[in-house]
Amino acid sequence: MPDPAPSPAEAAAAQAEPAEPEPGGLALDVEVADPSLALPAGAAPARWVAAARHAAGDEGPASLVLRIVDRAEGRALNAAWRDRDYATNVLAFPGPELPPEIMAETGRVLGDLVICLPVVAEEAVAQGKPLVAHLAHLVVHGSLHLLGYTHEGDSDAAEMEQLEVRVLAALGWPDPYATESLSNDSER
Repeated sequence: MPDPAPSPAEAAAAQAEPAEPEPGGLALDVEVADPSLALPAGAAPARWVAAARHAAGDEGPASLVLRIVDRAEGRALNAAWRDRDYATNVLAFPGPELPPEIMAETGRVLGDLVICLPVVAEEAVAQGKPLVAHLAHLVVHGSLHLLGYTHEGDSDAAEMEQLEVRVLAALGWPDPYATESLSNDSER
């Protein structure tokens, strides 16, 4: 008889456990703010972050926190850090620059990504794409922000968008910009 499926609380607790890095790899700590915010089937955030790092030429040991939040927490963070009073899909908080001797021991701290899952789910429906595909795009997008990519000017935006499309294609996802019109002020 197969083991019973884990409860939502058990699934959230398993997602919240820090991952042990593979040698030279990524330690991803997924924090789920509420057990009702479970990641969709097929979600592979460590793989998505690793693909973004590889495409950007960022190698070696590193750590990152991915926090999955509800609309209230997403709104509070967006208001506190960006002076925008609404929940947005992804927020990226780069990690500190560490002295080389510390990085040699611990690896690079990429920072924190915050994904507001209810906003991402609404956008996925509005854009007619699977939630997991849109989530993959936003994790890649946020990871590139943590790696220093921006979309402040047209050339920076074009470079970042092309890299996102390449990373997502390598992961088996279609071009997220082909037919979409992102709502909110999506980090595009």
